[in-house]
This record gives sequence, structure tokens and C-alpha cells, in this order.
Amino acid sequence: MSRLSVKKLSTGYDKVNVLHEVSIDVEPGRITCILGANGAGKSTLIRSILGLTPARTGEIWWDGRDIAREKTHRIIAGGIACIPEGRKVFPRMTVVENLTLGGYLEADGRQIRSRLDNVFHVFPRLKERAAQLAGTMSGGEQAMLSIGRGLMAAPKLLVVDEPSLGLSPLYVKENFKVIRQINELGMTVLLVEQNARQTLAISHYGYVLSQGRVVAEGSAADLSQNDEVRSAYFG
Repeated sequence: MSRLSVKKLSTGYDKVNVLHEVSIDVEPGRITCILGANGAGKSTLIRSILGLTPARTGEIWWDGRDIAREKTHRIIAGGIACIPEGRKVFPRMTVVENLTLGGYLEADGRQIRSRLDNVFHVFPRLKERAAQLAGTMSGGEQAMLSIGRGLMAAPKLLVVDEPSLGLSPLYVKENFKVIRQINELGMTVLLVEQNARQTLAISHYGYVLSQGRVVAEGSAADLSQNDEVRSAYFG
């Protein structure tokens, strides 16, 4: 199975580095989380993994090769999919049209239909609303659609960025339940979040980012008991 390994990654914007020698490992078949407040460097780390903000120094190993300076479309074709923050859907397209776009790299119509069936199995509500315009759905339903669209690429690694952002507590709980369910089906997940309590409850291992540096790491259970993490996130 494919493994993501970021080694001493430094990068940023203009002349300022946002990340400083960040190293993380995402083990196959597990949920690995990145915790951090706004401005900690979480989004920049995702952008670097996807090739949108190229590494200045360091390495990003995926599937046996260093992708730190590869083009984004090649990285995505190599099996990494990202669920962006903010439930970005195409509002004037139907649920099925949104989902089908997620599988745009797949030319085989039978594969597309099979993946649609898999997504509808995970999200029965999307099947009920297959012909509905995405822009008329609730925030929670749009979040489901965004995750479903990512799954349509049949990725080996799913990067999920801030799945709780802007959602009601009920939908947050439902979203995290779905992420755990996807992982139990065999999907490797990199979960990037501020909501430490819910994130650590479903993760296997985690890292804490602060001002662009990894300041703590360990099993989810250990991080839950870490005094600095507890004071920063649990009060």
C-alpha cells in the first residue's frame, strides 16, 4: 500500500517561509491528523502535498517517488484526492453531475457507474437527491457531496481539509462518522482540522502544527493526554 512521507519540508510565499522543516508520515490504511490553529501552516502543507505551493527545501515521498516538485495533475493522477474546505461544489449542476466530475480521469463508463454505486452506498441521501441542484442542498449535504466527489477518483489517499468548517454540530458528527467509515473500508486518510476532540476520537496518529513547525506528535490517545494539546484545544 502507498505511503506518504514528508521530510523536512520548508516552503512559503514570496520570500517568507510558512513551513519550517516539517516532517510527517501517513501510514497506509490509517487516519493521520494534522491539528493546528488558523495560521499554523495546515493549508500550506496541503498545498505543498498537492503541488500547488512547491517545496523550497525537503522531500515529499508518495508511492516510491519524490513528488515535491511535480505538477498537480500528475500528483492527483497518482492517487491523491483532496476534499477542500468550505464544501466547494458546483451549485448549478446536479448531484450526479458533481459526482461524475470527480471521476473525470476515468474513461470507462462502467467504472464510473460502479463508483457512483459505491458513493451512493456510503451516502444514501445523495442517491435520494441525485437529480437535485447542488446549490439548493443544505450545508451538511453539500459536505457529503464534496467527500463523495473525492471518492469518485478512487484515490489511494484522501486529504480532508477542515470537514467541520461552518457545519452544525449534528453534521460535524455525521461527517466524522463518514470519514471513519471510509477508513474502515480501507481508505488512507490525512485529516486536517482545528476540532481536536472529534478529530482525535477517530484518528490513529496525529501531528500538531504551530507557526509552521511540528510541535507535538504521537498516537491519538497520547495526544489527547498531552498537557500542551489539552490546554490549547480542550481548555
